[in-house]
Amino acid sequence: MTGREDDTPVYATRGLVDLLLERATAAEPAQVNVVIDATPAREFDTDLGIAPPTPVLSHVYFPTAGRAVSDVFGVDLGTPAGRGRARFLTHPQGPDELTRRDDLAGIVLLAVPPWETVTAFDRRGRRLPLTVVDAEPPAESVPE
Repeated sequence: MTGREDDTPVYATRGLVDLLLERATAAEPAQVNVVIDATPAREFDTDLGIAPPTPVLSHVYFPTAGRAVSDVFGVDLGTPAGRGRARFLTHPQGPDELTRRDDLAGIVLLAVPPWETVTAFDRRGRRLPLTVVDAEPPAESVPE
């Protein structure tokens, strides 16, 4: 998710956006900070009408996996290596923009109350257009 043009939209599935907003609502007044990841458009069963390699934000990695190691050594075992180049953050008290205290990633989705929409930003805090697609990512399975 690097090498973006400023006007290139960020794509996310409706299911992911709904899940993130539900999590924000449930966590309030606490902040939410989770890693999210993308699936290339070509891997969806539905033609999304976008270039096949385009990343579509579709998955979340919850911070509970590997928490003890992360707390002691700062190593995040909850996110597979090489994955999770995006982040979802909430600001329960505002503002509706990134701050110096936020954990940044290549793409950041941010929500503020009343938890109805998310806004996309690049790592420099510039707003990006967000397109929500009504498509389900392919089911993932763990190799045997």
